[in-house]
Amino acid sequence: MGYAENLGSYWRGRYKAAPGKYATVRDAAGEAIRFRTKPAAKKAADAEEAKLLAGLKKPVATDRTTFGEYANDWYALQDLAPSTMQNYRRHIEEHLLPEFEQIAIVDLTRAQIEEWAKNERQRGYAVSSIKTWRSTLHLILGDAVEDGMREANPASRRRGRGRRAGRSRNRGPEKVVTDALGLLLIAERASLLSGRDDEFVGVTTKGYMGMRWGELVGLETEYVRPKTVRVEHQLYELDSGELHRCPPKDDSYRTLDSPRFITDLLTGHINRTSPEPCDCHGLTYVFSGHGAANGAAQRPGAKLVDVARRAAVSTGTVSNVLNRPHAVAEATRIRVEQAIVDLGYVRNAAAGERARHWRRSGFGTWLFQPAVTGWYPKRGKEEAHPVPVLAEPWPGVPARGRGAAARADACWMPIAKGMTPHSERHFQKILLDKLKTPKVLTDERMGHMDGSVQARYSHVTTEMREELTEGLTEIWEAALEARRRMAPGSPVAVLDALLKGSQ
Repeated sequence: MGYAENLGSYWRGRYKAAPGKYATVRDAAGEAIRFRTKPAAKKAADAEEAKLLAGLKKPVATDRTTFGEYANDWYALQDLAPSTMQNYRRHIEEHLLPEFEQIAIVDLTRAQIEEWAKNERQRGYAVSSIKTWRSTLHLILGDAVEDGMREANPASRRRGRGRRAGRSRNRGPEKVVTDALGLLLIAERASLLSGRDDEFVGVTTKGYMGMRWGELVGLETEYVRPKTVRVEHQLYELDSGELHRCPPKDDSYRTLDSPRFITDLLTGHINRTSPEPCDCHGLTYVFSGHGAANGAAQRPGAKLVDVARRAAVSTGTVSNVLNRPHAVAEATRIRVEQAIVDLGYVRNAAAGERARHWRRSGFGTWLFQPAVTGWYPKRGKEEAHPVPVLAEPWPGVPARGRGAAARADACWMPIAKGMTPHSERHFQKILLDKLKTPKVLTDERMGHMDGSVQARYSHVTTEMREELTEGLTEIWEAALEARRRMAPGSPVAVLDALLKGSQ
């Protein structure tokens, strides 16, 4: 008997075409018919199955098409987001074709697929990655079944089968998070590493707004508003290096309620940096890259702002010492010159146009991870090593360039080793749980979809939004006060102003 499959806004008729194989009711052009009602879909499915039983339709056919031939044709027919197409191509070319390319679709067996999965595990690939590649294989072979090339999908995983003991070893590591003070310290360190205030604003915004990485990078200035931040697009980084502007993940368009301190940080940042339209999209984004435009993840050598922080003066004063030393008080000039020596600053050594956007790898490797762990990662022949810092002013200004380690007199302790930029989404969820935020508002803020009946009867109220922003503000102010007790000021200008304003 046929049956009706509910696909949300319409019904689809399904009927048994062969042992282990179900087909969809289609029109003359081969397109699946969308029925408005369940009875209509079931009636059409029953009719198609009756035709098949009466011999009026051909049974499932087979041919000798190889997996490689079919996979290439299958990929060419897909019309999905560039990020999805990129992932499918990687799965097919790097993991499926090397094993199955020359095997005929009809000859593929479950045993061959299980052996492939076992070999991938032995090569050291993560179980979660192998599961993803197998899902792509299942999708391709599922379409082959629909096309009548075989009766059943050999990549299907039968429930309740396989070894249960030891499955816990396949779990990923628990996501590391930190508290509000830890996040503030990470944001401060990231800013010290980049030599500008942008990273302090970006890390703080991501943590307290729960934005995904692509949503933060793709935040345009027009969507920063007095009390809200609108998530309208994201920038997804493809393997080619192109940053593709696309809808947020799962079409999670949303308006985020912004606490006053986040609004002030963002508007102050925009006023301070005066962003201009980028060459790649012609749009004005809130944040820009921290590295050189040629793609270098890290620019060597101390920066002008590092000298200013070390000497506790403005960058303008450092510039005057370099260009018009007679216009600067002698004591100040001596202090700046000593900072230049301490840091090994070389004039114009770090010159160059900045990249228009943050890059996920560069940001995570050279800013976020050193801020979280206190260590630079292994790079080429250079082994991983602690971030060398000059102890004053607290929490320390990173020493850069040749001989940095010899000039340094301290290093940073880890804050939350193992934390990643995505962990800030977990940090946001923890804050929402701590504030006992209603689930409907939590889902809205995180960009999650709850399709349950209960969710249809839940609604976000103005009082909920106000309680949330007030609660986040209290947590932020407590973290700021805890940081001020550690040291009354900061080498990061935007944080320094906040600390002194809270006294």
